[in-house]
Amino acid sequence: MAHINLLPWRDAERKRKQQEFLTLAGFTLVLGAIVVFFVHVHVNGMIEYQKSRNTFLENEIKLLERKAEEIKELEATKKALLDRMEIIQQLQAARPGVVHLFDEMVTTLPEGVYLTALAQKNGVVSISGRAESKARVATYMRNLDASEWLKNPQLSVIETKDTSALRASDFALTVEQTRPGAEDEETSSERQAAAPKRGN
Repeated sequence: MAHINLLPWRDAERKRKQQEFLTLAGFTLVLGAIVVFFVHVHVNGMIEYQKSRNTFLENEIKLLERKAEEIKELEATKKALLDRMEIIQQLQAARPGVVHLFDEMVTTLPEGVYLTALAQKNGVVSISGRAESKARVATYMRNLDASEWLKNPQLSVIETKDTSALRASDFALTVEQTRPGAEDEETSSERQAAAPKRGN
């Protein structure tokens, strides 16, 4: 019976398979490296894009914050200007009242009454003085009540003092400032405010 030596063929086959394995392993390694490289590049690109996006958003936020600060400053300036305008308007509106107040203090003062103090705050005038009698004080209050620029005189203190020269009465009173036609304006405003309610 003939014998065939298969060892050379087996060695060649084993070497071929080893070569194929090494080739496949090398190809897989290269392919894996390429995939890792592209993934790395893609991830880095996404990171850089997000960084640039974050930088853009931060700059926009800073810009908005600066604009908000500018708006606050403008609002503060506007409020200050409006407050000044209101004060100026109040002073302009009060100027005629002051003139008329001093004029009324002279024209309403009856004979025998002398003023010692005068103060004005929030439309209320506080008056202190001395009169030759209580009747003179009553006359003075009637004159104040009859004035177009004053209303509601209220006597708070009256004291009679005997002196060697005369019998004098010290008094203190308050009176409210007004202006001609003010009550008509208030009545008209109340009617206008009440008109829609009646319509409903």
